Amino acid sequence: MRVSTTQFYNQNGLQMSNQQAGVNEQVSYISSGKRVMTAKDDAVAYGTLSGYKDDLASIEKYKRNIIQAQNHNGLIDTSLKNAEGIMDELKSLMLQANSGSRSADDLASIAAQANQNLQQILDIANSQNETGGYVFSGYKIDDAPFVLQADNVVNYRGDNGTRELQIAKNVSVVTNQSGEQVFQKVPNAVGDFSATYNTNTSGIQVTSATIANPSLYDSATTPPNFTINFTTETDFTITDGAANVTTVAGYVPGQPIVAIPGIEITLSGNPLPGDEVVLKPDQDVSVFETIKSAIDWINTKDVRGEDPQVQVDYNHVLEQLNDSMNHLTSRRAQSGINLQVIDGQKNNHLDTELHLTSSRSAIEDLDFAKAISTFEQSKIALQAAQQTFTQVQGLSLLNYIR
Repeated sequence: MRVSTTQFYNQNGLQMSNQQAGVNEQVSYISSGKRVMTAKDDAVAYGTLSGYKDDLASIEKYKRNIIQAQNHNGLIDTSLKNAEGIMDELKSLMLQANSGSRSADDLASIAAQANQNLQQILDIANSQNETGGYVFSGYKIDDAPFVLQADNVVNYRGDNGTRELQIAKNVSVVTNQSGEQVFQKVPNAVGDFSATYNTNTSGIQVTSATIANPSLYDSATTPPNFTINFTTETDFTITDGAANVTTVAGYVPGQPIVAIPGIEITLSGNPLPGDEVVLKPDQDVSVFETIKSAIDWINTKDVRGEDPQVQVDYNHVLEQLNDSMNHLTSRRAQSGINLQVIDGQKNNHLDTELHLTSSRSAIEDLDFAKAISTFEQSKIALQAAQQTFTQVQGLSLLNYIR
């Protein structure tokens, strides 16, 4: 068989090129520390690794969401904790204003502190997160949700929207609470109606007014508002919004009045003829309404003197303050539940991430001892081929004759 010089060079050049490629490939494995870099290395392992990498990428995305969700719920928790403390201070101010004989100057000083409490609660309600979004504004994160008017009335400009972040494949967590939920929807301490006392010479008080049986209550037949007027110390009439009058006899303090089907009304105290109270539907009382009522009570206590209604209003404001604090505590508990869910999912991700990383390492990581041995063998083979080619290409017929 005759081998031309060109063929000889081509064959040897191709052989050395392949061996050089093999050496370069071994170097890339060693430098990367990976056994499987492309599908040609191990098609099955490469497919498995792709699945692991996708899962780990998802966990990284969830971890970023967890940080955001944790920050937002943590801010809500801290804000509501501070709000609870301020409401407790306001309750203490009410107790101070009602204890003993307070001068007009004393009451003015207490009222000034109560106004500061109102401003502090307003600042909390208008809290902003790290990106400048308003925490308690629902979806309207760019606008302050609460606005204080000159008469201490606070208006809500947000909505009831709630935002969520996905922190696992099938797990999402709420990252905000709307101002309506937190500060507007405090259950009325009286029940489903608020009481307005037109005349109260005896100091009677509505302690409860609820729709006890909604199936029996027909607001079309007996519409609110309901006016209770005592004609004697034990007899009274109830006039509804359509001017229907119901006469009731035998009032007993603390005993529920069930003259209106489905509604139960309970009063305390011993009424006098002419005492009159109006019940208006009012299931929720905002935190700001309660604070305003407290400030108004402190400001007018001195001028109202011995009016029995002063103590009635005091009892109601104090009760509503307690309910407001309880409501804030319940909303704070919700953020605490969210934080527990976040912590649990964070731990789950750490466990899963460890498992996936370990499994990926078992498939992907290079056996360095074996790789270096293979590299040395490839390098020696390349060097031998180079030396052989150098020696063979220098041979000629004259060298042979010599």
